[in-house]
Amino acid sequence: MTSTYTDTRLLINNAWCDAASGKTLDVINPATGKPIGKVAHAGIPDLDRALAAAQSGFEAWRKIPANERATTMRKAASLVRERASDIARLMTQEQGKPFPEARGEVLAAADIIEWFADEGRRVYGRIVPSRNLSAQQLVIKEPIGPVAAFTPWNFPVNQIVRKLSAALASGCSFLVKAPEETPASPAGLLQAFVDAGVPPGTVGLVFGDPAEISSYLIPHPVIRKVTFTGSTPVGKQLAALAGQHMKRATMELGGHAPVIVAEDADVALAVKASGGAKFRNAGQVCISPTRFLVHNSIREEFAAALVKHAESLKLGDGLAEGTTLGPLANARRLTAMSKVVDNARATGATVATGGERVGAEGNFFSPTVLTNVSLEADVFNNEPFGPIAAIRGFDRLEDAIAEANRLPFGLAGYAFTKSFRNVHLLSQQMEVGMLWINQPATPSPEMPFGGVKDSGYGSEGGPEAMEAYLVTKAVSVMAV
Repeated sequence: MTSTYTDTRLLINNAWCDAASGKTLDVINPATGKPIGKVAHAGIPDLDRALAAAQSGFEAWRKIPANERATTMRKAASLVRERASDIARLMTQEQGKPFPEARGEVLAAADIIEWFADEGRRVYGRIVPSRNLSAQQLVIKEPIGPVAAFTPWNFPVNQIVRKLSAALASGCSFLVKAPEETPASPAGLLQAFVDAGVPPGTVGLVFGDPAEISSYLIPHPVIRKVTFTGSTPVGKQLAALAGQHMKRATMELGGHAPVIVAEDADVALAVKASGGAKFRNAGQVCISPTRFLVHNSIREEFAAALVKHAESLKLGDGLAEGTTLGPLANARRLTAMSKVVDNARATGATVATGGERVGAEGNFFSPTVLTNVSLEADVFNNEPFGPIAAIRGFDRLEDAIAEANRLPFGLAGYAFTKSFRNVHLLSQQMEVGMLWINQPATPSPEMPFGGVKDSGYGSEGGPEAMEAYLVTKAVSVMAV
């Protein structure tokens, strides 16, 4: 494949095709605000064909031994790795993140595929001693069936590959409604699986009206498992719909990650680690640090260092040399960021740096640090999903933990301390699905990835991720 941006079609039965209606949507480059291509817009007839393909793909893929499935997945991973730069350039053009970040995302995807490929070989049942010696009791793990996945635009490849890899490793087929804003990089990912030799229908890709597609796929009898990454309000709607139709669901929803910087923290480390995580992908990350709770004895030192870090970032087109902070993914995010900053000012916060749009072309917003932020400020209550860091002081670690737990979100959290006692307290009391201490976010395929409370349920990492795609069957055989 090449990195020249081209139109994206639907993937049905291992073939790329236009929508039956011929309808398309424009794809916009967030660095320029101008169209760079088109994406096919699926209608119900297209979804019917995709569902039929997913069913036939499941029947074929599930019959392939796990070690052979692993070989095919490893081949796909190798192709993804070979094509990483091309896929990354497509991603940067459609999503905006700097090219090194995009390439890192694609290379990480290859690692995820390989890890799940091997994990699929370790899906074991068991033999249970019978109370009757004439009988044998077996527990068998089987793939649940065709999967419907719904993924967002902030990580166009990563958010798909976690779901895709666990599903395929388990023996399921996989149909994803990927984001219309960022269609080409997901297409590059799935093309690798087609080229690696998965049976027709094992993987499928559609785009279109999110509400129409979800309301059609989730209740459909072909679909046996639903997985979604996105906002909490939409996730609750889809989870309710899945529940109405007794469909198993995994939900990775919004976060509002607290960062607790204790009195004994290494300030330089805390700024480097949390600052890098904060401004990655222009803050458009579900696990992005957002609420910075810093001990009052070091709060001014930390704030000054974080401002220096923010001001060192180079804002620009993600394909330009040296860019470390790209544009926001769409114009809606610019409006949202301006509202967050205006609200923070109105509730008493100080804008230490940034706080405004940059330039008249593209969706560029300056990296922003807010200090003395009130608990009433919107940024301390709703996920900003942008390049805004909000700082507030505390005196007692217990108070910081209480504030971290105050909101209904519980996806990720961060903390910095040298004290074993503090580590123990943080580990035991912070209500999050993932906690990183003295380091930036380091998600890996072998570790669980998911949240608690309104941030969803289920895992998209570790052996736990496989369970969502497997059903357990009890078999008892009597000798005759």
